[in-house]
Amino acid sequence: MASQYPYSDYTIKWATSQWEVDQARTLRRRVFCEEQGLFDTDDTDLIDDYAQCLIAIANHGCWHDKVVGTVRIHDEGGHVWWGSRLAVDTSFRTHIGLGSALIKLAVSSAHAKGCQQFLAQVQKRNEGLFQRLNWQSRFELMIHDHPHVMMEAELSMFPPNHQPQKGFVLREKLDQYNHEVAPALLARFSERFLSIPPLANGGHG
Repeated sequence: MASQYPYSDYTIKWATSQWEVDQARTLRRRVFCEEQGLFDTDDTDLIDDYAQCLIAIANHGCWHDKVVGTVRIHDEGGHVWWGSRLAVDTSFRTHIGLGSALIKLAVSSAHAKGCQQFLAQVQKRNEGLFQRLNWQSRFELMIHDHPHVMMEAELSMFPPNHQPQKGFVLREKLDQYNHEVAPALLARFSERFLSIPPLANGGHG
């Protein structure tokens, strides 16, 4: 299902600006508190003080618009890294593979930082997604009264990414871009340009 607001591409990267972190936190609260009820009003914890936030940003061409996906990673010491708080906006969960892209950057960027073991406590319903991305299930456990699975990434399948601040871009499929995204972008920019008042004296200096 296409998003209500079509986009030309999505940037998957480490968050480098405060507005990116703020939108990621808002998305997490919407998913983990309001939608899933895992937390009452706020899912932040002490790990957020030192974890690295990763984001998926929806773009109109080269203009960033909003954060539609996020995950965080942190170094637990002893070359062991953890991933947690994977969240994707409801309108984009079956769209272009944003969750998979965030997982891939999470592991590959940690790998570049010296990670030798990457772990995550994954909600049971997402176990299949992680297994398809070369993760191994270790054991099941309950967290906040919801079934989870302790999982470990196969690091050899995630080459180190040494430029996570830049990340990478996922582009819309060409047919969807031509039929949905391009017309919406044209209409949006046409409205913007038509709203600009004309210069005085016919535009001459």
